[in-house]
Amino acid sequence: MTIRLYWEDPYLTQFNCTVVEVCLLDQQPVAVLDQTAFYPTSGGQPFDTGHLGTARVLNVEEDASGKIMHFLDAQLATGPASGRVDWVRRFDHMQQHTGQHILSQAFVQVAQAPTLSFHMGRETSTIDLNLSHPSEELMEQVEALAAGVVFEDRPVRVHNVRPEDLEALGVRKRSEREGTIRVIDVEGFDRSPCGGTHVRGSGEIGMIAILGYERYKGGTRVEFVCGGRALKTLRKDHDALKRLGKLYSASMYELPDLAEKFFQGRSDLVKQNARLQGEMLEFEARDLWREGVRLGGFVLVRATFSGRSLETVKLLAQKIVAQGEAVAILGLLEKTAQAVVARSTGIPGDCGAIVKDVTVKHGGKGGGRPDLAQAGGIPADNLEAWLTDVERHFGK
Repeated sequence: MTIRLYWEDPYLTQFNCTVVEVCLLDQQPVAVLDQTAFYPTSGGQPFDTGHLGTARVLNVEEDASGKIMHFLDAQLATGPASGRVDWVRRFDHMQQHTGQHILSQAFVQVAQAPTLSFHMGRETSTIDLNLSHPSEELMEQVEALAAGVVFEDRPVRVHNVRPEDLEALGVRKRSEREGTIRVIDVEGFDRSPCGGTHVRGSGEIGMIAILGYERYKGGTRVEFVCGGRALKTLRKDHDALKRLGKLYSASMYELPDLAEKFFQGRSDLVKQNARLQGEMLEFEARDLWREGVRLGGFVLVRATFSGRSLETVKLLAQKIVAQGEAVAILGLLEKTAQAVVARSTGIPGDCGAIVKDVTVKHGGKGGGRPDLAQAGGIPADNLEAWLTDVERHFGK
């Protein structure tokens, strides 16, 4: 069994060891040591990286038997070796993990919401909570409580206890492990079974910031950052706000009101543009209807456009058939072609069925209702033949 030096001293970054076993797994060199300071992925916390001898440690995993395997970029020989843990990555993980313990306990105290799972990502971390009604006010209360624990710089200690002593210790959650159980104790605030690496005092976390939350599988998923990650996020957000402030010649604190005015103005312009476009299409529809071909009791309008949206062409077709008894067969020519077919209610023929039939012949996909249908993906060279075949259906 490998001695876990990271449990004895999570601040240990250099150590001597003996390589007791080497092998290849999926063509990647693997080494097993008599003792290691490299943490393997477990309990939501990712693995450590660093160097083992001259090889880089790319991944660390623990198998079902408890063997800790170090995945390397080069093969090592058995025998004495030295290891060096990437301290920046290790300390980041320590800040995030201890921060998660504090945040999880804060959710219990404020909202009676236990943590169901924890995931530490490369940039942010998440906890999934048994919480059905999250709110901004609740998040602020939890964040404030967690911040207070950080500012008090409470000692963080490790207890190794028997399973039967867990309840008396007052742990936040139970453990399914057998034998001696490792408990992380944030003095006077939280006790929780955990095999991860943690800081010595809560003050080393520096900051815990909740970035957002969402409903997830009947509960709530909370995204957060701690320590250096929180500082990095603060700088990034602050820089973005300063840049926006320069663009608008305003302070960052004025941006919400400016944005609200901007979007209100944009909404008004969109409505005005839609009204004007509708009026223009109305005039265009009248002209096209007047210029259409008279076939018995209705007018047939056929036209091809480019540089328009399909929605605009569809709206134009509907306005054409609203002028009087009419069939509108409109093409839209770009790299590939699209088309819209519409008819007035008093004219026989199923636009959807006709479009499907013609599209099978000329390529593309299409269909729709008896009075309105559309097609897309028509080869551009086939568009005129496509329109002609649809016209024949209504000219019978």
